[in-house]
Amino acid sequence: MRTTALRAVAEPGSSTIQPENTKDKQHNNHKPADSKALMQNYSRYPVEFAKGSGAYLWDTQGRQYLDFLSGIAVTGFGHNHPVIKKAVEDQLNNLWHVSNLFESSGQESLASRLAENSGLSQVFFCNSGTEANEAAIKFARKWGKGRSHIITAVGGFHGRTMGSMSATGQYKVWDGFQPLTPGFSYLPFGDSSVLEDAYDRNLVAIMVEPIQGESGIVVPPKGYLKSLREFCDKHDLLLIFDEVQTGMGRTGKFFAHQWEEVKPDIITLAKGIANGIPLGAAICSEKVAKEITPGCHGSTFGGNPLAVAAANAVVNMLDQETLLKVERLGNMLMNAIEKLNIDSIKEIRGKGLLIGLELAEGVSAKAAARKLLEKGVLVGTSGDTVIRILPPFIISMEEILAFTQTLKEVLNA
Repeated sequence: MRTTALRAVAEPGSSTIQPENTKDKQHNNHKPADSKALMQNYSRYPVEFAKGSGAYLWDTQGRQYLDFLSGIAVTGFGHNHPVIKKAVEDQLNNLWHVSNLFESSGQESLASRLAENSGLSQVFFCNSGTEANEAAIKFARKWGKGRSHIITAVGGFHGRTMGSMSATGQYKVWDGFQPLTPGFSYLPFGDSSVLEDAYDRNLVAIMVEPIQGESGIVVPPKGYLKSLREFCDKHDLLLIFDEVQTGMGRTGKFFAHQWEEVKPDIITLAKGIANGIPLGAAICSEKVAKEITPGCHGSTFGGNPLAVAAANAVVNMLDQETLLKVERLGNMLMNAIEKLNIDSIKEIRGKGLLIGLELAEGVSAKAAARKLLEKGVLVGTSGDTVIRILPPFIISMEEILAFTQTLKEVLNA
């Protein structure tokens, strides 16, 4: 997808990426009568959900909705899953919190499983993807012993706290919050030919999403991730994969970078890791982990017993059969959309159940999402050009067909 928000390259440590377009934006001004105390930093749809089960949600009026958003790639195993629910309830009946000053067998079990599936060594637990990326930035600079420059990608998204926001290659995320944290530069996503020209002796890491999520499910060319690994090996750099949206089975592999059989030095996770209970993680190689000693970093709530119980249940269910199912369902869904032959769909792209529909010029993704919601279907958007489709792993072919039929009705209208 063409990126228009940013210039392609910025100098290390600079904040010089500027907007090419600054058109006035239309905002949803829906404000419930009791919302005066709630900060208006979200443009919310005028719907409140009261309960969920499987791939469905019900609003406070009792209307049913098919959920093809999954809380933005969070509830991979759907709503109210009995196995995850029981794991959390059992933990809730025993212990909620004690702090990370004490041992935790639940954390140890989860860390072991994540290390096993990633081929890395040790895990730090936090509460969100933003926190996981902040940890990755800190860990990389600690390992670099003075080196601090990190290359990220134009269009990439890594969070909204100051460090992760500065790593994010999108002006719209920065707007109004400068000066940024120094030490970041931004190169075109999917183009490894520009790496050598961007190298300097202060460079410590490259940090990218294997597939860009917030920018519209942008899949890089085959071999791109391997070329990043080769560049990092050549110059003694760390390779960091932000798998916050792409990890935990979303693409049909445990981690999306495994489609290229590449091994990074740090992986960041959140979203789908605990099926809706807040949890984040940074998985590190041994050479990085040995630099992180007591006092270097921490989190009061990171690895909370309830979240860890949910995550252990998720990992137990995320077996090879489930991953193959996600891949198969994703192919079926993309094929079903393609067979609709809808003129307003310019491109279908993605992997597994991480799918983006690029719409033709003049067709509003946000308007389409609102119409789908009116017809009882939830989807996401990226800007005003891409519909994001992120259904749970438990969807059926019947639900795929119901979704595609509604999509056809909306887009043809």
